[in-house]
Formats: sequence, structure tokens, C-alpha cells
Amino acid sequence: MAKKSRTRASAASEPLPLYDGQVVGPREPCPCGSGKRYKVCHGAPGATTFVKRPFEGLPNECDIVAMRELVPAATAPLTIKGYEDRTVLLASLLPLAAPAMARDSGQVWAGLQVQHGFGDPSRETASAILTALQAVSDGQPGIVGMLESPGPGPRLQDIVLNESVDVTVHDGFDFWISDVQDREGLEEALQRANDAATPTARLTGVEAAYWTSVGTKEHLRWVMPEPEDELLTALARLHVTRADVLVPGARFVGMFRALGLLAPVWDLPVGTGAEALEAPAAAFRAALDEALAAGPELTPEERSARAGLANRQVTIR
Repeated sequence: MAKKSRTRASAASEPLPLYDGQVVGPREPCPCGSGKRYKVCHGAPGATTFVKRPFEGLPNECDIVAMRELVPAATAPLTIKGYEDRTVLLASLLPLAAPAMARDSGQVWAGLQVQHGFGDPSRETASAILTALQAVSDGQPGIVGMLESPGPGPRLQDIVLNESVDVTVHDGFDFWISDVQDREGLEEALQRANDAATPTARLTGVEAAYWTSVGTKEHLRWVMPEPEDELLTALARLHVTRADVLVPGARFVGMFRALGLLAPVWDLPVGTGAEALEAPAAAFRAALDEALAAGPELTPEERSARAGLANRQVTIR
């Protein structure tokens, strides 16, 4: 008995493991959002270090998060250090969910929506880009796969020279064959991909706000850069005064938590469209900035609203 007690006491005295700078208990849910306990996920022996906010510091971080998690078909050109004479096309999704492609045309494409996940999408994407660039230089076009962690190496923040990232949202995936001469046999696969892509548009007056239609519903999904606690407090203030109703019939329904950022979501009346949201979204952004500047103190009604909003969060990853 004494030996067992000593063992339990020793285990209890050990410091809890750290996950991206925060303390996590072995039996607690892994903060990566996998649904597993930390000790069998990113707390397991030999597990890859998980980066909670991998794209922090990149220009247009919120748009990059949206491209990875929310937007079906979008592209953005990148200029890469050491390869300034080339433009790398960053895409939400590539054929076969490939990490990168060295195209026959000499272009290099990189995909954000991929099948692997080794803990740091920024390092993984950078590794895929550099591998594809080398393949082009070697005259060896093809798909760049990633079956294991790339290990230590540069991240996107280390190699991207852009001061801003210009995102273009596409109606579908026709850009997949924009540089292909012989398209025979590709049309059917392209049509299947296009049929699965929900109509999406990026608002022009604010950053990283995306309208989408799923047929029976329309939504606005808006990735925001503010720290979670501060953003929840500000959103609670606006929710109490109904200042979060963007257009008549719209309803603020909750938030996604994606790659270290929150993405508030609104349900919209069918037929709203993206254009009708431009002025209301700009006005909401101004009101949100005022609410953020008001500090952490809340009224009892606002505290209740904040608790309700906190319960309406879904972690994507």
C-alpha cells in the first residue's frame, strides 16, 4: 500500500505536460480538437509538436486560415525567398488533396487542404513548396507527397516575401487545368469537383469574411485575428444590444475555432447574397472595434451572453 501511495504521490507531483505553451492534463481532451485524450494524441511519446496558431505573423493570416478550413476553391500568389523569379500559387485545394505540385508548365502550386497533419501546417506547406520548386529546377514535374513529418526546417513565415496576400475566390476548380494543353479525360473529374464546391464569395470591405450558399441556407463566416477572450467579450456586448444582426432575418449562431483563431458564423436569409452584406459588415466591424476598446468589464446581462456564446464554439482543429 505504501509503495502504491508513493507512486501515486510521485505521479501527482510531476508537472503537467505543455501543449503550445499551455498546461494540459494527460486525461484532458487534446487541444488540437481531435477528440482524443492528450496522452494518446499530441502528448504521446514521440508525437509531433502541435502549433496552435501556425500562420501567426503571415500577412492576411485570417484569409489563409479561411482558405485552409472554410473556402472550397481559392488561390493566392506567393513570392518565395530565393525564388523571386517565380510565383507560387497557394490554393485551398489541389487535385488529390496534394500538398504541392510541380506542373509540366513549370508552375509550382501548393495546397492547404491536405490529408496529412503533422502538427504545424506552416512548416509542412513550406516544405512542400520548397520540394516542388526544386523539382521544377531539376526538370522533374509531378505531385509532391508528404507521408511523414518534414521535421525541422523553415516555415512559411521564413520564406514568404509578400507584404499582403491577394486571395481570389473561384466558382470551381477550373484553374486546375488552366495550364494544361491536352484536357482529354479530365473534364469528368473536374465536373465532380465543381459540383461539390459550394458557391462562395469574399467580402471586399473587410478582411477574411466569406459568404457561402449551401442551397437551403446562406452563411457568413468571418475569421477574426483578436485573442479569443477579448473577442468573446466584445461579441457579447454587441449580442446584448442586437448589434450583431447584420441584415433583417440574419442570426449570429456561433463560432468555429480554427488554427488558433475564432470564426463567427451568421445564418442568413436565402437570397441575401454577398453584395448586400458589404455595408452591414463594415458597420459591424466598426462597432466591434469600439466594443473591443471598452475593456473587459461586463454587465450581468453581458456576462450571461458571453457564457452563451462560449458554449456555441466548435473546434475544427
